[in-house]
Amino acid sequence: MTTDIFDYSLEHIFSYRVTLKTPPEIVGPVPEGIRVNFYMLGGEVKGTKLNAKVLPVGGDWLTIRPDGVGILDVRSTFESNDGALIYTTFSGVLDLGEDGYQKFLNQELPELIPLRIAPRYHTAHPKYQWLNRIQCLGIGQSDLKNSQVHYNIYVIR
Repeated sequence: MTTDIFDYSLEHIFSYRVTLKTPPEIVGPVPEGIRVNFYMLGGEVKGTKLNAKVLPVGGDWLTIRPDGVGILDVRSTFESNDGALIYTTFSGVLDLGEDGYQKFLNQELPELIPLRIAPRYHTAHPKYQWLNRIQCLGIGQSDLKNSQVHYNIYVIR
């Protein structure tokens, strides 16, 4: 049996930064891990095809597993500079290390945390219908000291 390797390319479409409300809402340890809710205060999207603000209506419902891996569950809405609403949803991972679970309980977190995400975008606006048809990946970083998250978003071609 041979395995085909499919061609692909990545194209940067925009970057965005979000400011998070502090402190986060810590639900605490549940059977799946530690539940932590981060709520968005707003942000900015900048790119060649989309410029927008991140509305203060979303959040990240994070679960930190006992192995130190965090599972991101994010929902937010962008409003483009020309008034289009774009709903955003993504899952992703962050790795706090094997002892990350216990370090979180001890309030010992790194200032900068690498993030990897798989976002999807949904809109009814005719100008941005192309967003409904793509799968993206994002490389980002959480800056806990400044309560900000920054992502570079790429479409997979």
